[in-house]
Amino acid sequence: MKREHLYKAVMAGLGGGLGIFLLSAFSNWHDVVLLMAPFGASCVLLFSVPASPLSQPLNVVGGHLVSSVIGVLLVLLAAPSPLLIAFGVALAIALMSLMNVTHPPAGADPIVIMLGAKGFSFLLFPVLTGSLSLVLTACLFHRLSGTAQYPLIHKTQI
Repeated sequence: MKREHLYKAVMAGLGGGLGIFLLSAFSNWHDVVLLMAPFGASCVLLFSVPASPLSQPLNVVGGHLVSSVIGVLLVLLAAPSPLLIAFGVALAIALMSLMNVTHPPAGADPIVIMLGAKGFSFLLFPVLTGSLSLVLTACLFHRLSGTAQYPLIHKTQI
């Protein structure tokens, strides 16, 4: 194993751990929910493959928001069932794709929301605040550690 590969792997793990620690600690200190399970998978992308289009801020925040709105709306319409949960995930995938904000971990958001019967406040805490916090953590972590350029800015985005 090359040292560079080992270094990047260790730094990815440290970055992801830091992101989850900050969300969890802030949640405990301020009695607010900033953490949900799909954020662990978001950390894999943010810290292990930060150059991926799926890891970019618009995809992370937009993907989680789109998928979570779907989950919240479906909870309001009917009680969760296997068919409704599957429909929620399918709709989340389709809309993320249509809106160019695909973020694979966000595909789990409708499941989390429907099984937990979460309402509109869940969109602010933890979805929006948590995903923005993770993106900010990734920006600072990669900049300070020198592990990657993040976020990537393409000429079409300028």
